[in-house]
Amino acid sequence: MTKYNALAITTNYWKPRSIYIDKIIDAIESKVEECDFVVVSEKAISTALGNMVDESTVEPNWSAMVMARFWMRIVWGYPLGILCCFGPRLLKRLRNYPLASGSRHKQVALQYAGFWQALMFGSEGGIDGSNLPYSYVSLPLNDAEELAQKIQSQIQLRLQKNVCVIIADTDKTYKFRNFFFTPRPNPLKGIHSLGASSTYLIGRVLKLKKSSTPLTAVGCNLGASEALKITNIADKARGPGSGATVWDMAARFHVEVNEVSWEMLAAIRHKPIVIVRKTIKQD
Repeated sequence: MTKYNALAITTNYWKPRSIYIDKIIDAIESKVEECDFVVVSEKAISTALGNMVDESTVEPNWSAMVMARFWMRIVWGYPLGILCCFGPRLLKRLRNYPLASGSRHKQVALQYAGFWQALMFGSEGGIDGSNLPYSYVSLPLNDAEELAQKIQSQIQLRLQKNVCVIIADTDKTYKFRNFFFTPRPNPLKGIHSLGASSTYLIGRVLKLKKSSTPLTAVGCNLGASEALKITNIADKARGPGSGATVWDMAARFHVEVNEVSWEMLAAIRHKPIVIVRKTIKQD
């Protein structure tokens, strides 16, 4: 019987221009073992690379403004939100979706993720504002496999450990029998990226089993099923950081959504790395 144990590694907050590979090496040096899975947050890497957009500088077009006023407040706030069994707090937030900053956010989603992804109620195409200050949002990585290869090779070179490096996103992948699908673009091979809102709706309405999404796995030959199991274990061990959504993050600090600062984020515990270890339990 296969059993997995997870250890979430606490580090300081990775700001832009952080040398994140050095931070990973230092954090896991005394803890990692041969053949471990080292699961790293995509958002943490994107932030360290400065792969972000400051939405306060964005000018929305009419499509973005319609999305904020009608699609988010009315469609997601009522029929789609109810279909997805959103709780009353989230429904209230959607029905009061901010028009100015929300329009700018939808403009970024349209520009970087496309129309169909922009119809999502959040994390459009992997764009995410949680655990980021002010009006910044992180963009998805376009070169996740290359970055994972660099991390894996440096761990092998400097720590003399052969490990499997997985870069993962908290966006969900759903399972229907042996078929895995996600609204997130560019997932691990074996996971199908199907649309956006429609995929999310199917997963939520049918209450399908879900997991955070692995984007790449380097240093091992992982099938989608095992990779999803590992990233789900890592996600639970890591926790939500400063908050699962930008609203939760702002509520934690008792400020408005665009008033969270770098200093506030640096003051809390962050766990961008999780070591997952597989053991074989004898019956």
